Amino acid sequence: MWNGTIEDRGAQALQRIEDILAARRKEAERPRGVSPPETAEARSPSTREELPAPQPPSPGAADDARPQALSKEPRKSLPRRRPIAFALGASLLAVAIGSGYLYFDHARHFESTDDAFIAARQISIAPKVSGYITQVPVTDNQHVARGDVIARIDDRDFRVALDQANAQVTAAQASIRNITAQIAVQQAQIVAGEAQVDQTQAALVFAQQQSARYDDLARKGAGTVQNAQQYGSQLQQQEAAVKTAQATRDVAKRQIEALKAQLASAQASLAQATAQRDQAELNLSYTTVTAAQPGRVVNLTASAGEFAQAGTNLTMFVPDEIWVTANFKETQLDAMRPGQPVTLGIDAYPERTIVGRVASVQPGSGTAFSLLPAQNATGNYVKVVQRVPVKISIDNPPADVALGPGMSVVPSVRVDPKPSLYERLASFI
Repeated sequence: MWNGTIEDRGAQALQRIEDILAARRKEAERPRGVSPPETAEARSPSTREELPAPQPPSPGAADDARPQALSKEPRKSLPRRRPIAFALGASLLAVAIGSGYLYFDHARHFESTDDAFIAARQISIAPKVSGYITQVPVTDNQHVARGDVIARIDDRDFRVALDQANAQVTAAQASIRNITAQIAVQQAQIVAGEAQVDQTQAALVFAQQQSARYDDLARKGAGTVQNAQQYGSQLQQQEAAVKTAQATRDVAKRQIEALKAQLASAQASLAQATAQRDQAELNLSYTTVTAAQPGRVVNLTASAGEFAQAGTNLTMFVPDEIWVTANFKETQLDAMRPGQPVTLGIDAYPERTIVGRVASVQPGSGTAFSLLPAQNATGNYVKVVQRVPVKISIDNPPADVALGPGMSVVPSVRVDPKPSLYERLASFI
């Protein structure tokens, strides 16, 4: 308490001394003949009398009181003290605010996500027939065109089977030709039988006339009974001959039906042999495993001399037809529509800019189609922003680099076709 009082008195004394010195400097600087201005001491003498007698301040008190005395002097504002720095800072602040607005206005025209990957319908290539692999003319990660050979299987057994099938087809065709010839012969026999029937019927008519004539003569006594009986016997013979000719004709016709049935059977045998030949040709073609579409051979496991079972995986195949599956948040889909342009940034090739278009938006979140979808009706529920897969087609996929499933992509979809302020300024400049 005592120390604090001493320090306060010392500060007051020091302030008093500085005031007196300042007043004397002003009086010395004042021109002659000008009366000094009335000071606070003259206006209030009682205050001067009431001040305690100055005491010599301690050295520490004088040092503490000097900054307080100096701080009472009026200070200039920052723009007046450092105008260049203030102008530069204000300019930088204005540029930062303008740039921030330009960036925000330009960014709201786009929707982007880093949860995006290249996708493709990669398939496994396997032979349809079993056999020893004789040749594998491709290697890992090689690009192949449609129809290029990936592997060859020993085809000798399949060529023998094809020759047997061809022989069966030839035999069936010969059988058909034989039956066809028999049908032609039988049709000629039918024609001959018809003629024979006509002949016998004509002879029968004459026999009937002769028998009637001699019967009438015998009844009248102009002819003999023997002649009547003879021509009556000839009439019966002609009737029997007509029946025989008709039966022979009918048999020939029945034989035609049998030959036609045999022809149908031979034709069925030919169709069966032809199908077996076609199957043999297919099996022979299956010994050459080819690419069904352009793409790349990945994870090749086939090797010459290996016995490949039907359905055994020889290699994985990635087609050239690829796209991007971008898992956008459901809150980003409000203005996203199919056909909107997309800029794709691929992490593996950051110097390349690839463009594409929104192909489709999946009608449902990714979890809805997962193996174990979430059951929100059980237990506690916490709302989480879902991700919805969006398919993006690539317009200009690069041909000199490899793009495959699983590679990371950062798509930027333009959801607002109107130009931003930055674009308008850039086009104006």
